[in-house]
Amino acid sequence: MSVGEALLVVLAGIGAGTINTVVGSGTLITFPTLLLLGIPPVTANVSNNIGLVPGSLTGAVGYRSELVGAAPVLRRLVPMSLLGGALGAVLLLVLDPAVFKAVVPVLIVVGIALVVVGPRLSAWSQRRREEGRSTRAGHARAMALGTFGTGVYGGYFGAAQGIILMGILGALSSEPLQRLNGYKNVLATIVNGVAAVVFLLVARDRIDWLVVLLIAVGSTIGGVLGATVGRRLPPPVLRGVIVVVGLVAVTRMVVAG
Repeated sequence: MSVGEALLVVLAGIGAGTINTVVGSGTLITFPTLLLLGIPPVTANVSNNIGLVPGSLTGAVGYRSELVGAAPVLRRLVPMSLLGGALGAVLLLVLDPAVFKAVVPVLIVVGIALVVVGPRLSAWSQRRREEGRSTRAGHARAMALGTFGTGVYGGYFGAAQGIILMGILGALSSEPLQRLNGYKNVLATIVNGVAAVVFLLVARDRIDWLVVLLIAVGSTIGGVLGATVGRRLPPPVLRGVIVVVGLVAVTRMVVAG
């Protein structure tokens, strides 16, 4: 890899780390960049996943103020992300990539729709709870199941898992959007981290360590930038950013497919 190509990978990592922290779908920057440089798809996916872990971590740390008092919720959701991420990583190694590739655009569109209608769904859910027609426990179970499913997807590929997760959390929780973004960053870190461990244990031959290092450097910088920018966005603006990035992600994946 030339110096110019290495710089390109670092810049892609910065962009991915920033977008992952603010919205999600940073993989749609780094993954195509690695393919452009001739890196085999599975090696690119595995190496990219590991390299983005430091960026996810710095982004989550950047949202620590929004996460004060979040321990009870995270204690329920973190195990779901852990299990889902591990399962998704295993599926990447044993299944035909075409299986998930076919449904990824649909999942992203569903996530976008949930983000858009999230406030109305939350208000509707709150009314149902007040009227006794639904329970907080039921919402907690649905949120846990959605977190698990997103974890499976995130461990497998990861692009736009943040968008999907924000849609689920926004639809089932009355928490402020920035707080939910903090949840998203923690849960995405868990998913990426456990997937990285699986890859390290059973797929070392598919890891390009130079790529991992370059993306890790870039994503770490991007995670800091993303937390700085993302935490200052008003909820309507953040919601708009999520929708725009999600639509671009869907378009790119459909065209590429």
